[in-house]
Amino acid sequence: MRTKLAKTLGVVAAMAAIVLAGMLILSPRVRANESGDRHWDNDRHENECNENDPRIEQGFDIAPVPLNLERKDRNLVGLGSYLVNGVASCNDCHSAGTMTQYLPGGNPYFGQPTKVNPATYLGGGRVFAFPAPAFPNIMSRNLTPDKTGRPEGGHTFGEFRKIMRTGVDLDHLHPNCSASVTTNCLPPPFDGDLLQIMPWPGYHNLTDHDLRAIYEYLRAVPCVAGPPEPSPLHNDCGD
Repeated sequence: MRTKLAKTLGVVAAMAAIVLAGMLILSPRVRANESGDRHWDNDRHENECNENDPRIEQGFDIAPVPLNLERKDRNLVGLGSYLVNGVASCNDCHSAGTMTQYLPGGNPYFGQPTKVNPATYLGGGRVFAFPAPAFPNIMSRNLTPDKTGRPEGGHTFGEFRKIMRTGVDLDHLHPNCSASVTTNCLPPPFDGDLLQIMPWPGYHNLTDHDLRAIYEYLRAVPCVAGPPEPSPLHNDCGD
C-alpha cells in the first residue's frame, strides 16, 4: 500500500514539475528595474515586434519629419513614433516654443490643418519661466541625434533608460543652491540632480521595449541644432 501511494505521489510531483517548467518558459519574467520597481521582462517576446501591430504603421503616418531607417529596426521606429507623437506629444515641450512649433498656417489651435515645423521639431529650447526669482528658468532639452547618431546630447540607450526611469539630470544643468552656488540653481526642497519639468515619474512605468522604441525613433529623426552656442543644449549635427 505504501509503495503504491509513493508511486502515485511521485507521478503527481513529476507532472507538477512539468507544468511549472512550462509556465516558466511561456510566461514573461519579473525583475526589478533601476528604480527598484518590479516590471515584466518581456524583452524576449517584445523584441520580436509584431508587424501586424497597427501602432507601427500609424506611427509612420503621423511622423511629421522624414525618417532615416538605415541600420534601424523599422518596427521599433514606427512604434516609437506612435509613442512620441500620438501618446506623449513630446514636441509640445521639446520644440522651441509655441511661436515656432507649427509652420505658418499650420496651427491646429487656430483651426488650421496641423503642420509641424521641422526646423524646431524636438530641437529643444522651450523656456519654462517661474515667477520666484530664486528659481531658475528651465529650458527643454534637444532630443534629436547629434553627429554620433545618438539622441538627446549623444546619450546611449542605457543612459536614456536611466533618465526615463529615475529622472536623473546627467547634464547637471541646475545644481542645488549653496553658499558657493547662487545662480541657475535649485533651492530646497527641489533636488538639483533630478529633472524638474520632465514628467519622468509617469514615463518610468514604460516597459524597456517601449523605451527602446522611443530611443530608436529619436535616432531616426533629423538632427536639429537647437539653441545656438554657447548654450549647453546646442546640438552638433556635424557636416
